[in-house]
Amino acid sequence: MALITASDVSLGYDNHAIVKELNFEVNSGNYLCIVGENGSGKSTLMKTLLGLRSPLSGQIHFGDGLKANEIGYLPQQTVIQKDFPATVREIVLSGCQGRCGLRPFYNRQEKELADKNIERMGITGLKNRPYRELSGGQQQRVLLARALCATQKVLLLDEPVAGLDPNVTAGMYALIEKLNMEGITIIMISHDISAAIRYASHILHIGDRLFFGSKEEYLGSDAAKAFFVPYEGEGEMNYA
Repeated sequence: MALITASDVSLGYDNHAIVKELNFEVNSGNYLCIVGENGSGKSTLMKTLLGLRSPLSGQIHFGDGLKANEIGYLPQQTVIQKDFPATVREIVLSGCQGRCGLRPFYNRQEKELADKNIERMGITGLKNRPYRELSGGQQQRVLLARALCATQKVLLLDEPVAGLDPNVTAGMYALIEKLNMEGITIIMISHDISAAIRYASHILHIGDRLFFGSKEEYLGSDAAKAFFVPYEGEGEMNYA
Protein backbone atom coordinates (compact mmCIF):
# COMPACT_ATOMS: atom_id res chain seq x y z
CA MET A 1 0.00 0.00 0.00
CA ALA A 2 1.25 3.50 -0.87
CA LEU A 3 2.15 5.80 2.01
CA ILE A 4 0.61 8.81 0.24
CA THR A 5 -1.80 8.86 -2.72
CA ALA A 6 -3.06 12.04 -4.38
CA SER A 7 -6.12 11.58 -6.61
CA ASP A 8 -7.30 14.40 -8.92
CA VAL A 9 -6.10 17.01 -6.41
CA SER A 10 -6.51 20.73 -7.10
CA LEU A 11 -4.61 23.20 -4.93
CA GLY A 12 -4.88 26.95 -4.46
CA TYR A 13 -6.21 29.82 -2.39
CA ASP A 14 -9.67 31.36 -2.05
CA ASN A 15 -11.11 28.89 -4.57
CA HIS A 16 -8.50 29.95 -7.14
CA ALA A 17 -6.69 26.83 -8.36
CA ILE A 18 -2.93 27.02 -8.85
CA VAL A 19 -2.63 23.41 -9.96
CA LYS A 20 -5.39 21.06 -11.11
CA GLU A 21 -5.88 17.29 -11.39
CA LEU A 22 -2.67 16.33 -9.64
CA ASN A 23 -2.14 12.56 -9.36
CA PHE A 24 0.81 10.80 -7.75
CA GLU A 25 1.71 8.25 -5.12
CA VAL A 26 4.60 7.83 -2.75
CA ASN A 27 5.62 4.35 -1.67
CA SER A 28 7.79 3.41 1.28
CA GLY A 29 11.47 4.00 0.47
CA ASN A 30 10.85 6.39 -2.45
CA TYR A 31 12.91 9.55 -2.93
CA LEU A 32 10.51 12.00 -4.58
CA CYS A 33 11.71 15.40 -5.80
CA ILE A 34 9.08 18.06 -6.52
CA VAL A 35 10.24 20.49 -9.20
CA GLY A 36 8.67 23.26 -11.24
CA GLU A 37 8.53 26.97 -11.83
CA ASN A 38 8.24 29.51 -9.01
CA GLY A 39 4.61 29.97 -7.98
CA SER A 40 3.53 26.66 -9.49
CA GLY A 41 2.17 25.31 -6.19
CA LYS A 42 5.06 23.28 -4.75
CA SER A 43 4.95 24.88 -1.29
CA THR A 44 1.14 24.75 -1.29
CA LEU A 45 1.35 21.01 -1.93
CA MET A 46 3.81 20.63 0.95
CA LYS A 47 1.43 22.46 3.32
CA THR A 48 -1.42 20.25 2.14
CA LEU A 49 0.58 17.08 2.80
CA LEU A 50 1.25 18.39 6.32
CA GLY A 51 -2.47 18.96 6.90
CA LEU A 52 -2.03 22.75 7.12
CA ARG A 53 -4.27 23.33 4.08
CA SER A 54 -7.08 21.40 2.45
CA PRO A 55 -7.18 20.66 -1.29
CA LEU A 56 -9.77 22.60 -3.29
CA SER A 57 -10.88 19.26 -4.72
CA GLY A 58 -9.72 15.68 -4.92
CA GLN A 59 -8.28 13.57 -2.12
CA ILE A 60 -4.98 12.87 -0.43
CA HIS A 61 -4.97 9.50 1.27
CA PHE A 62 -2.42 8.30 3.84
CA GLY A 63 -1.77 4.56 3.95
CA ASP A 64 0.20 2.10 6.08
CA GLY A 65 -0.99 3.83 9.26
CA LEU A 66 0.73 7.12 8.38
CA LYS A 67 -0.80 10.30 9.80
CA ALA A 68 -0.07 13.87 8.74
CA ASN A 69 1.30 14.70 12.20
CA GLU A 70 3.78 11.82 11.92
CA ILE A 71 5.62 13.35 8.96
CA GLY A 72 8.96 14.99 9.73
CA TYR A 73 9.27 18.46 8.19
CA LEU A 74 12.30 20.61 7.43
CA PRO A 75 11.00 24.03 6.26
CA GLN A 76 12.83 26.82 4.51
CA GLN A 77 14.46 28.95 7.18
CA THR A 78 13.59 32.59 7.76
CA VAL A 79 15.95 35.19 9.22
CA ILE A 80 14.00 35.06 12.51
CA GLN A 81 14.32 31.26 12.73
CA LYS A 82 18.08 31.43 12.14
CA ASP A 83 18.38 33.72 15.18
CA PHE A 84 16.28 31.52 17.49
CA PRO A 85 17.54 31.79 21.12
CA ALA A 86 17.74 28.12 22.17
CA THR A 87 20.36 25.41 22.39
CA VAL A 88 20.78 22.71 19.77
CA ARG A 89 19.43 20.01 22.12
CA GLU A 90 16.37 22.10 23.03
CA ILE A 91 15.49 22.56 19.36
CA VAL A 92 16.00 18.90 18.47
CA LEU A 93 14.00 17.79 21.51
CA SER A 94 11.09 20.01 20.41
CA GLY A 95 10.63 17.59 17.51
CA CYS A 96 9.20 15.15 20.06
CA GLN A 97 6.25 17.42 20.92
CA GLY A 98 3.88 15.35 18.82
CA ARG A 99 4.72 12.32 20.94
CA CYS A 100 3.91 14.04 24.25
CA GLY A 101 0.15 14.41 23.85
CA LEU A 102 -1.13 16.32 26.88
CA ARG A 103 2.00 15.53 28.88
CA PRO A 104 3.82 18.83 29.70
CA PHE A 105 7.32 17.33 29.80
CA TYR A 106 9.64 15.09 27.76
CA ASN A 107 10.19 11.58 29.07
CA ARG A 108 13.42 9.60 29.13
CA GLN A 109 12.71 7.83 25.82
CA GLU A 110 12.14 11.15 24.03
CA LYS A 111 15.35 12.62 25.45
CA GLU A 112 17.23 9.52 24.32
CA LEU A 113 15.67 9.80 20.85
CA ALA A 114 16.79 13.44 20.60
CA ASP A 115 20.34 12.52 21.62
CA LYS A 116 20.35 9.62 19.14
CA ASN A 117 19.35 11.90 16.26
CA ILE A 118 21.88 14.53 17.30
CA GLU A 119 24.55 11.83 17.08
CA ARG A 120 23.08 10.59 13.80
CA MET A 121 23.54 14.05 12.28
CA GLY A 122 27.13 14.31 13.53
CA ILE A 123 26.48 17.31 15.78
CA THR A 124 27.00 15.80 19.25
CA GLY A 125 29.73 18.31 20.00
CA LEU A 126 27.30 21.15 19.32
CA LYS A 127 24.34 20.03 21.43
CA ASN A 128 24.82 22.63 24.18
CA ARG A 129 25.70 25.45 21.79
CA PRO A 130 23.21 28.26 21.05
CA TYR A 131 21.52 27.55 17.73
CA ARG A 132 21.96 31.17 16.58
CA GLU A 133 25.78 30.80 16.74
CA LEU A 134 25.92 27.91 14.27
CA SER A 135 26.72 28.04 10.57
CA GLY A 136 23.95 27.56 8.01
CA GLY A 137 24.96 23.95 7.35
CA GLN A 138 25.09 23.14 11.07
CA GLN A 139 21.65 24.70 11.57
CA GLN A 140 20.21 22.53 8.80
CA ARG A 141 21.61 19.41 10.47
CA VAL A 142 19.95 20.51 13.72
CA LEU A 143 16.60 20.94 11.97
CA LEU A 144 17.00 17.59 10.23
CA ALA A 145 17.64 15.94 13.62
CA ARG A 146 14.51 17.68 14.92
CA ALA A 147 12.46 16.38 11.98
CA LEU A 148 13.73 12.85 12.62
CA CYS A 149 12.35 13.04 16.17
CA ALA A 150 8.87 13.29 14.63
CA THR A 151 9.10 10.30 12.29
CA GLN A 152 10.92 7.22 11.14
CA LYS A 153 8.81 6.99 7.98
CA VAL A 154 8.60 10.18 5.90
CA LEU A 155 10.62 13.41 5.72
CA LEU A 156 9.34 16.49 3.86
CA LEU A 157 12.20 18.81 2.95
CA ASP A 158 11.60 22.29 1.52
CA GLU A 159 14.75 23.46 -0.29
CA PRO A 160 17.09 21.96 2.35
CA VAL A 161 20.28 23.28 0.72
CA ALA A 162 19.12 26.83 -0.07
CA GLY A 163 21.88 29.35 0.69
CA LEU A 164 24.52 26.74 1.52
CA ASP A 165 27.95 26.68 -0.11
CA PRO A 166 28.79 23.82 -2.55
CA ASN A 167 30.75 21.70 -0.05
CA VAL A 168 28.05 21.94 2.61
CA THR A 169 25.38 21.30 -0.04
CA ALA A 170 27.14 18.08 -1.11
CA GLY A 171 27.30 16.97 2.51
CA MET A 172 23.59 17.61 3.04
CA TYR A 173 22.65 15.67 -0.09
CA ALA A 174 24.84 12.76 1.05
CA LEU A 175 23.18 12.81 4.47
CA ILE A 176 19.67 12.82 2.97
CA GLU A 177 20.63 10.00 0.60
CA LYS A 178 21.94 7.96 3.56
CA LEU A 179 18.63 8.44 5.42
CA ASN A 180 16.76 7.26 2.34
CA MET A 181 18.99 4.20 2.06
CA GLU A 182 18.20 3.46 5.73
CA GLY A 183 14.51 3.25 4.79
CA ILE A 184 13.16 6.76 5.31
CA THR A 185 10.93 8.03 2.50
CA ILE A 186 12.05 11.43 1.21
CA ILE A 187 9.81 14.11 -0.36
CA MET A 188 11.87 17.16 -1.30
CA ILE A 189 11.12 20.44 -3.04
CA SER A 190 14.14 21.40 -5.10
CA HIS A 191 15.20 24.00 -7.66
CA ASP A 192 18.38 21.98 -8.24
CA ILE A 193 17.31 19.85 -11.20
CA SER A 194 20.71 18.16 -11.54
CA ALA A 195 20.55 16.99 -7.90
CA ALA A 196 16.94 15.89 -8.35
CA ILE A 197 17.91 13.72 -11.30
CA ARG A 198 20.97 12.37 -9.49
CA TYR A 199 19.33 11.40 -6.20
CA ALA A 200 15.58 10.99 -6.75
CA SER A 201 13.81 7.77 -7.60
CA HIS A 202 10.76 9.72 -8.79
CA ILE A 203 10.02 13.25 -10.04
CA LEU A 204 6.82 15.24 -9.61
CA HIS A 205 6.82 18.24 -11.96
CA ILE A 206 4.25 20.94 -11.24
CA GLY A 207 3.55 23.77 -13.67
CA ASP A 208 1.94 24.30 -17.06
CA ARG A 209 2.72 20.65 -17.71
CA LEU A 210 2.24 18.03 -15.00
CA PHE A 211 4.38 14.94 -14.75
CA PHE A 212 4.81 12.13 -12.27
CA GLY A 213 7.04 9.12 -12.77
CA SER A 214 10.56 7.77 -12.49
CA LYS A 215 13.47 10.11 -13.13
CA GLU A 216 14.29 8.13 -16.28
CA GLU A 217 10.75 8.69 -17.59
CA TYR A 218 10.98 12.36 -16.62
CA LEU A 219 14.07 12.98 -18.76
CA GLY A 220 12.11 11.98 -21.85
CA SER A 221 8.93 13.87 -20.96
CA ASP A 222 7.49 17.05 -22.46
CA ALA A 223 7.53 18.63 -18.99
CA ALA A 224 11.29 18.17 -18.70
CA LYS A 225 11.98 19.35 -22.25
CA ALA A 226 10.04 22.56 -21.59
CA PHE A 227 11.75 23.13 -18.24
CA PHE A 228 15.41 22.82 -19.20
CA VAL A 229 17.57 22.60 -22.30
CA PRO A 230 20.95 20.95 -22.94
CA TYR A 231 24.13 23.00 -22.94
CA GLU A 232 25.45 23.44 -26.47
CA GLY A 233 27.82 20.61 -27.29
CA GLU A 234 27.35 18.90 -23.94
CA GLY A 235 25.06 16.28 -22.49
CA GLU A 236 24.40 18.26 -19.30
CA MET A 237 21.04 19.87 -18.68
CA ASN A 238 20.26 23.46 -17.77
CA TYR A 239 17.18 25.51 -17.00
CA ALA A 240 15.35 26.87 -20.03
